[in-house]
Amino acid sequence: MEHVIQKLKEKEVGTIKVSEPLSQHTTWKIGGPADVLVEPANIEGLINTMEIVKEAGVPWRAIGRGSNLLVSDEGIEGVVIKLGKGLDHLEIDDEEITVGGGYPLIKLVTIISRQGLSGLEFAGGIPGSVGGAVFMNAGAHGAEVADILIKARVLYPDGRLEWIKGSDMQFSYRTSRLQHEKGICVEAVFKLKKGEKEEIVKHMQKNKDYRRETQPWSHPTCGSVFRNPLPNHAGALIEEAGLKGYQIGGAQISDMHANFIVNVDNAKAEDVLNLIKHAKETIKESKGIEMETEVEMIGRKLKTP
Repeated sequence: MEHVIQKLKEKEVGTIKVSEPLSQHTTWKIGGPADVLVEPANIEGLINTMEIVKEAGVPWRAIGRGSNLLVSDEGIEGVVIKLGKGLDHLEIDDEEITVGGGYPLIKLVTIISRQGLSGLEFAGGIPGSVGGAVFMNAGAHGAEVADILIKARVLYPDGRLEWIKGSDMQFSYRTSRLQHEKGICVEAVFKLKKGEKEEIVKHMQKNKDYRRETQPWSHPTCGSVFRNPLPNHAGALIEEAGLKGYQIGGAQISDMHANFIVNVDNAKAEDVLNLIKHAKETIKESKGIEMETEVEMIGRKLKTP
């Protein structure tokens, strides 16, 4: 990896850290080291990073704010590209906004609501970045990213940088084409609507308060662990199975919301994986329902349950 690190430094792509613990970059506070972690200073830095990684043939992956992500205790091989401060621009043009993939979603919702623009209130309290929200088609309260995305600027592993229309993103429940194509959303354009500022802020705050009151954010967590096997709800199924508060190692199924696993005592990825496996097996046996995880699991020697 030394030659890769040297090239990254020569190109001045941004912040470069070697053997960086990913527990410092995930909301679960879990994860071993990345061989190299790069936080590009701008889109050019991101493109140059991708070119260097491609030429060297080393593994890579992108992360945002580290929510919805479980990283192996053994860490991640190759280069981890973190979309952060260098890709957090915001431009407001009447009812359209253009925002960088590294922009914090909670911050964006708050600012936009106070501008009297409606359409993002559903994301009040959702952790993560704009890029991650597009990648996962984040949603809540009957609304989702697919409803407001005009287009997304996507960087592909081969170095192509393309705008993709929202209608071509193949959105479905917590899914987009980027999950299959390994594309990085570096920028997004959303279509919003002007409205009564006080009402918009009130609606956004109500969604934030709902999350605070019903979800366990007092301990490190990734957000929802399982996809809802509609018409059922994952949290309800896990609660009905009597698993609230069930703990393995330092990881616990929240006694506040059963679709959350919280890090209560320096949990390892292995603890979380064992909890997920136990929940899946219990629901399958008691309800005959196959549970699918929403959280993405990555890293060395990580076996998906």
